[in-house]
Amino acid sequence: MRTDTVVRARIDSDTKARATEALQAMGLSVSDAIRLLLLRVADEKRLPFAVQVPHPTTVKSMKELDEGKGQRFGSAEELFRDLDL
Repeated sequence: MRTDTVVRARIDSDTKARATEALQAMGLSVSDAIRLLLLRVADEKRLPFAVQVPHPTTVKSMKELDEGKGQRFGSAEELFRDLDL
């Protein structure tokens, strides 16, 4: 397969260094790992790992919204005003 495009991602240097070290131990580069991930996503139409359960505060907020509670805002500016930001 011909590679004809570039994918860029920003990540903190510590995470990159730790991931690079782990991948090198597996005989892979960071580019190899990204390529494998994207191939799996494209082929399977899903992430190749389970996404973790949301934080309890997030779950509570989602439940409140499902129950029709919570506030809605017409714009981000209205939300920021409500939050005093």
